[in-house]
Parts: sequence; structure tokens; C-alpha cells
Amino acid sequence: MVNSDVLIVGYGPVGQLAAILLAQYGRTVTVVERWPQPYPMPRAVAYDGEAARILASVGVADRLEGVREPTGEYVWENARGQTLIHMEVPGKSPSGWPESTSMYQPGLEAALAARGAELPGVTVHRGRTAVELTRYEDHVEVVAEDADGNRHTYGARWVIGCDGANSFVGRHIETTVTDYGFSHDWLICDVVTHDKREYTPNNLQICDPARPRTAVSAGPGHRRWEFMRMPGETVEELGRVTTVWQLLGLFGLTPDNATLERHAVYTTQGSCVDQWRSGRLLVAGDAAHVMPPFVGQGMCSGFRDAANLAWKLNLVLDGTADEELLDTYTVERSAHVRPAIETSIALGNVICQTDRAAAAGRDAFMLAARMRARGGRDQAAPDGPSLADSLSAGFLRTGAAPADGAPRSAGGLVPQAEVARGSTRGLLDDVVGTGFVLLCAEDPRLLLDTADLALLDTLGCHLVQVLPAGTAPEKAGEHAVVDAEDLYLPYLAGLPGPGPDGAIAMLVRPDFYLFGAAHGPDDLVALIDDLRARLGRATT
Repeated sequence: MVNSDVLIVGYGPVGQLAAILLAQYGRTVTVVERWPQPYPMPRAVAYDGEAARILASVGVADRLEGVREPTGEYVWENARGQTLIHMEVPGKSPSGWPESTSMYQPGLEAALAARGAELPGVTVHRGRTAVELTRYEDHVEVVAEDADGNRHTYGARWVIGCDGANSFVGRHIETTVTDYGFSHDWLICDVVTHDKREYTPNNLQICDPARPRTAVSAGPGHRRWEFMRMPGETVEELGRVTTVWQLLGLFGLTPDNATLERHAVYTTQGSCVDQWRSGRLLVAGDAAHVMPPFVGQGMCSGFRDAANLAWKLNLVLDGTADEELLDTYTVERSAHVRPAIETSIALGNVICQTDRAAAAGRDAFMLAARMRARGGRDQAAPDGPSLADSLSAGFLRTGAAPADGAPRSAGGLVPQAEVARGSTRGLLDDVVGTGFVLLCAEDPRLLLDTADLALLDTLGCHLVQVLPAGTAPEKAGEHAVVDAEDLYLPYLAGLPGPGPDGAIAMLVRPDFYLFGAAHGPDDLVALIDDLRARLGRATT
């Protein structure tokens, strides 16, 4: 019994995004979610530029007015109020969107749910808990129970677990888990202030060994304060309402000037499953990895999971690629998630320091480093996708190494800038479309034969010639764009290859990562041949 192409267990933001992405490809998606209503309180409070680009690709970015705001500055202070780090978050990231956006998660989930409801391929069953799973050669069946004890059976060709750290689907994958051994308890307090005051800085980390604490935006009208549990203090003591208001009082908050929406003690952890797929079962989001919140990459990593998996699963479902393509999901996502976890833990070890002598040494080191590096001036956030470095393995261009030993260009997150065509000017994704994109300094249709063009057409690939900045937009026809911000042609020219010249073309994957580049017409043919080989027997 097969009801749909894909069954998703769990309908938080990662499950919602995965369902939309698959439905946009024309896939039928059934969702089973144990909670009858969406969770009404925020968990994540921000997303990065790459996540914003992914949200834009599913038509949600323009629906978030009123639930998002610029993250603004981010400051670390010590117990004496001295600035250890001061970062002004860039208004624009390499992905074409702000480097960081603060948001109210229930509002984001409502926008995702509304988008999913517009797609006829998405069917959501709330209030049903997955309790049994049976694998067959060509599909999987999942039994879910509703609140009345009624059992419902769903069959799908593939199952994705987006059902949190104690994943039902994950238990059936039976993978080992890498536990990074990091654990601290924090009290989180989600608050709405009555006076609508402006907070400067908007996001503050106080590295006080007597009580590490955090104050950050949680979207317009909402803020979050967090306090670490100290040695000798019990979880019960920390979670009492009287304790909550005592700690919020450190920031001038009282029941008279603020409403406490939620408070809870949670445990920060760092872990990652070692296998993200077993047969027709896959996991994403917290079902695959959990990490401390100190770099704000938990939900963002889940979005990257969904973006990486959806297009691969679509190609397998329509027979364009072999199932082995899905093995690259574990390879690629692990390569990004594990450094994010390690970075978050490294920052956590700085923030969570409770030894006063060690904290004093930390402060002295960071203050001196700040003075040496910037002369005491404000620091800017690092450029580029620092937590999404280039992939070195997976669904990337392979083949013989160039004669001079130079590396092939593949695996980087391709930046996004504005392009122009006729009377239209906007970000590349909006003007050209998403999916596979072949960007070329020449007309790619004149450089490829019929078989290669047919393969790219099967993939739904957009073939686009990039015209130099300054070219009149009306000269860009249906298959061309003007490089309005002068980004793409210099980017191609800077991609390494077998000789001194830059690339003439690059093939961008649907998740915005670079499959590979071509350094000349013959190499462009070789690039498409490599793509065909990587897709497997289905395209031979």
C-alpha cells in the first residue's frame, strides 16, 4: 500500500520545509505529526543568510513581515561590562540576504504551514503518533495512533524523520551516534516587554563566571533571556518562577513591565548520528543532530538538510538518478554539521566558564586580542559562509586531476547577487529560477550537443549566459542576464582550474552549492559527462 511518494514524520520547521520543497517538485507528501496544534512558543530565534535564501526558494521570505527583524549588533561582555567582542552583523550575506535575521518562530512556522497548505501534494495529519514501521522492498509502511487510539496506516516510497532528538524514524535506522560530551543546563525565558523599549546592544552575551547569561531578540516584540545553572543549584531551583523573576531583575524586568510567555530549563548538548540513511529511511534536523545554541545553527542546519535532501530524493523518485545518490546526503551534511557542533561547543566553553581565575585569564586574552587586531575598534562579523565551508566529497565533479595538479572547482556555496534582464532586476534566484543552473560566460546552448542539452533539460536546468556589468538589460534575451553587481563573471574568473585562465561556466546545484566548473568549451562537455556519471545508471 503506497499513499504517497514521501512520508514525513514530524512537522516542525524542518519537516515543513522538506514537505514544501518536495511538493514544489510535484511530489506527493504525507505528514504525520503527534501534536494536534503547532507549538506556540519559540525555540530558535534567528536564521542566517543561507537559510533565508532557502526560505525564499519556497516562497516564504516575503511572508515574514512582522515576525522578523535585522539581528543588529552582537556584543560579548565580561562581568565588569568590558567588551570582549563587538560584531556588527552585515546587512547582506554572500547568499544575497542579511547575514542574520532575528525572528519569532511561531510566526515562521505559520508562514511555512500556510505555504504547505497551498500545495496540493501536501497532506498533513496532526494528532497522530507514529508507533510502528515496516519496511518492504519498494516502500515503507508506518502505523500512527490518534488520541482515541485509532490506528492509521500510511505507505510511502521513502520516509523522512524530522521528529526531533528522540526520533521514531531514527530508532529504526539503528545508527551509532557521536556524542561530543558537552552538557550544560540553561533557563530560557521568553518575554514580551510592555514598554517596547529599544535594547542596545540588541544581542548581548555576558560572560560572567558568577552567572553566564544571554539577552537576545526573538523577533519583533519578543525577547529571550537565558541563564546558566550554576554548580550546586538544582534544576528545580532554577526553574521556579521566583527564581525567574529574580534573574530577570538583573535586566530591570518585573511582572509590572513585562509578560513572561514561557520559561523552561533545557540541557545544551552536542551529538550527530553517524548514518543519516538506512534503505528507504532518512533523518533530518534534530533527528540527525543537536548542538548548543551559541552559533545559532540548529534550525539553519536543519534547513540545509532539507535543501540538500529534497532535490536528491526527487531525482531518485523520477528515475533520473540511482539510489546511491542519497548516500551523498550523509557525506555532505556531516561535513557541515560536525564543524558547526564543534564551533558551538568551543564558544560554549568560553561562555560557560564558571571558574573565576580561568575567566579572568580568558578576559585578559580576549581584551588584548581585540586591542591588537582592531585597535579597540568594533569588529565586523566574518565574511562568507563560515559554518558552511566548501564540500570536499559527495555529489561533486570528479574525474582525472588536471595535468598540473591544480584542484577542480567544486563544493563551494555559490554567492547570489542581483542580475538584470529587460525591465526586470533582482536576485539571481528570482530572475532565473531555482533548481540546477548552468551559468556561462558564453551561450551554453552553442557549446553543448543535443544529448547534453537533453540531459540538462531532464534535470530542469536553467541555461544562462552572463553578460558583463554595464550591458544594457534589454540586450539580455530569454537565456541571458546582465551581471548587475559585477559578481558572477569575476567569480568565474577566480575559480581554479588546470591553467592560468578562469572558468567559463559553472553548474550550480539546487541547494546552491557548486557541482563543478568548466575551463573551456571542451571542459564544459567533460563537466556534463561527469554529471551524467554521477547520476548513475539511470542516465546512461
